[in-house]
Amino acid sequence: MTYLPPIRLPVRCIGGREFDFAHQIVIMGIVNRTPDSFYDRGATYALDRAVEAGRRAVAEGAGWIDVGGVPFSPDVPKVSAAVELDRVVPVVAALAADGVVVSVDTVRPSVAQASIEAGAGVINDTSGLHDPELAEVVAGSTASLVITHSAAPPGQHLHRPTYDDVVTEIRDFLASRIELALAHGVPEERIVIDPGHDLNKNTRHSLEITRRLTEIADLGLPLLAAVSNKDFVGEAVGLERGERLEASLAAATVCALHGARILRMHQVRESARAARMVETILGLQDPAYLRHNVS
Repeated sequence: MTYLPPIRLPVRCIGGREFDFAHQIVIMGIVNRTPDSFYDRGATYALDRAVEAGRRAVAEGAGWIDVGGVPFSPDVPKVSAAVELDRVVPVVAALAADGVVVSVDTVRPSVAQASIEAGAGVINDTSGLHDPELAEVVAGSTASLVITHSAAPPGQHLHRPTYDDVVTEIRDFLASRIELALAHGVPEERIVIDPGHDLNKNTRHSLEITRRLTEIADLGLPLLAAVSNKDFVGEAVGLERGERLEASLAAATVCALHGARILRMHQVRESARAARMVETILGLQDPAYLRHNVS
């Protein structure tokens, strides 16, 4: 049976561009301006390479670009707000000047504010509003907010995380953080949710989230799934980083079939093509053309 998520207000204006999540599966390209990101190991750390990577991702089919200046891992050196600003803001400004929809992966209100002023249309908060001031920053702008589940404060890592029911706990957490965002003035039509695959979760948790993603999509807001090259993907199929493309596409496809409408992916060209196929299978879009057995 085909599952279509009950998204309230599916047509969104994000970063000056209209997205229709009732008919689109959007690819979010990734630009990590860090020397120690888990996937690219600093390949886009230089400013020119970061901007080039963002432009290339858009050309390959990304609907928007997610820019980050701080790795999620607590095992890397701490990054100050000043350094994060120096890394992120120039990339945002350059891409926004090209008309690119840009999100910024940050948990700091000061970085969010500067990023929005530089042209960011989305703040991607992987802490789940650990600092409610971030919601106030977003509320005072036209930017959208991604609320991600995380069971630990920013920069901390849970050793052997446990959940009684990981999906129910994520759903309840996100529901409460949606209410918190609303209370701080962020309109519902500017909120996106993310269950946080692998963020303070083990592989069994992330697989369970993927299997039961409809329970989270039923919250009625656009759902983002960030599964690309994650550890749970590698552990599931026994592949090291750099060899996980096909497995990542499989995980992303299952997420889309279970209600995800934004897929955060490293390999954009392949991901965009997979997303277009899922859209046509689900009847969200018509085929690009019809030639086979029609004449």
